[in-house]
Amino acid sequence: MRAGSRPVAWCLAAALLALPVVGVLNGWFAASRWPVTKLTVQGEFKHVTMDELRGAVLPRLGKGFFALNLDAVRQAVAALPWVESVEARKRWPDTLQLRVTERQPFARWNGTQLISRQGKVFDAPLDAADAAALPSLQGPDDRLAEVVSFYADVRKAFAAAHLAINGVALTARGSWSVTTTNGARIVIGDRDLAGARLRRFLDVYPQMMAGHDQGFVYADLRYTNGFAVRWPDPAPAAKTTTVRRS
Repeated sequence: MRAGSRPVAWCLAAALLALPVVGVLNGWFAASRWPVTKLTVQGEFKHVTMDELRGAVLPRLGKGFFALNLDAVRQAVAALPWVESVEARKRWPDTLQLRVTERQPFARWNGTQLISRQGKVFDAPLDAADAAALPSLQGPDDRLAEVVSFYADVRKAFAAAHLAINGVALTARGSWSVTTTNGARIVIGDRDLAGARLRRFLDVYPQMMAGHDQGFVYADLRYTNGFAVRWPDPAPAAKTTTVRRS
């Protein structure tokens, strides 16, 4: 009986020795003895706030330094709308370190969402002034990459003509149009024909603008041998009143 009881005694002794370690690592006890009291953050932020970061992190600090789950911290911080990526580390004896990369918006997408410079669509609040400074891209969600690529190509093509582009739209039927920073809309049509149509338009653009103080408001490039242009309505002539002396 004594020989048979030795393994049981050894197992019980090992369990008793391991219990404090397991308890500390799981935050069952001693959390108050080794609390996480400091949060350090590295990163350059325009939209992410320290209040948001603290709000995401604080609920996960209650079990103490050893039981702090870094994966849970990373997931909570990464869920913030303006966070692109996050790294989390513990530093003895009481510090949680975060390295956070903020999303950099590249363009607006379909009026309500944003596209980051990494090509990811996300939802985040943005004030009117910042939103107006971003190009507006529109199209089916599954053709996002194509719309971004077309915007880059068109922007480069128009640069030589000193036309700044701030919008591209692709309809469900596959018709392309662009918008200039002056508010003019240029309908291009099918992308397979876009290159030739744009070259034809840009080749004559300087001559087309000669004698026009104001820019055009609309151009349709879908014609076989040319394009149509609409100019702003002329300002109404000022009325004059003749006063005669008697």
